[in-house]
Amino acid sequence: MFLEFYQHLPQTINPIAFTIGFLSVRWYSLMYLVGFVVVCGLLQWRISKGEARNIFQTSKSEFQNTIFDLTLIAFVGGLVGGRLGYVFFYNLSYFCVHPLQIISPYGIDGGKFEGLYGMSYHGAMMGAIFGTCLFAKIKKLNFLAYADFVVPALPLGYFFGRIGNFLNGELIGRATSSKLGVYFASSPNVLSYPSQLLEALAEGILLFVFLWKFRNEFKMQSGSLLVGYIFSYNVVRFVCEFFRSPDAQIGFVFWGLTMGQTLSFIFILISLWWLFLKNKKSATIK
Repeated sequence: MFLEFYQHLPQTINPIAFTIGFLSVRWYSLMYLVGFVVVCGLLQWRISKGEARNIFQTSKSEFQNTIFDLTLIAFVGGLVGGRLGYVFFYNLSYFCVHPLQIISPYGIDGGKFEGLYGMSYHGAMMGAIFGTCLFAKIKKLNFLAYADFVVPALPLGYFFGRIGNFLNGELIGRATSSKLGVYFASSPNVLSYPSQLLEALAEGILLFVFLWKFRNEFKMQSGSLLVGYIFSYNVVRFVCEFFRSPDAQIGFVFWGLTMGQTLSFIFILISLWWLFLKNKKSATIK
């Protein structure tokens, strides 16, 4: 009885939380906002506990305002970058023919109001980094130090994003005969992995526990937590993609890898290269 309930649960979920006139607000959008609030709350908690006292030479109120501004810019940059990342990485041929669909909220057929339907994590990450780097440069802040302070809270915010994917019935998993499988509304006759929940646990909870534990454990070079997050996220994402269906418009890119795995592999190499350069520079200085 419970197994049947569990396997058909996604089909009972309405992706629309509520409707106001012609505007339908999806759980996915609300989960983005919940994630943002959770990240901001965790960062303000760290400040209230004095965890930033020995890192940043500024008043508590000024630092709180700076962190909120930085987080907000990262959020907006992530939204813009996530959308552009989806356009360029996942469906460029379509958007070259239909460029207005990049910013149109009326779905891929231009009819029903649906909001923006495609986002890319890797694009969001690049957008958030670009936005916060620009903000730090304007404000004359140490970007790497601030990034290290922020990133331990990010995975928990991302957890809610993946829950939003599940509630929205999107990014479903590959077909399976495992009892872990569920039936989604988009493929009611196919038992599929709930890959969104697997990613929520691995990319969200697991990485959060790891980074949160080590946020104050030992003194590290500036940027170590940032690059550690980028490396660990992409390793976990690479593994999780084996349970997730490849994007229908792309399929497998090469060697049986999805686009998500390809981008994750690239960022793994970038993070390892960054660590190599940092260690080489440190060794040279000594």
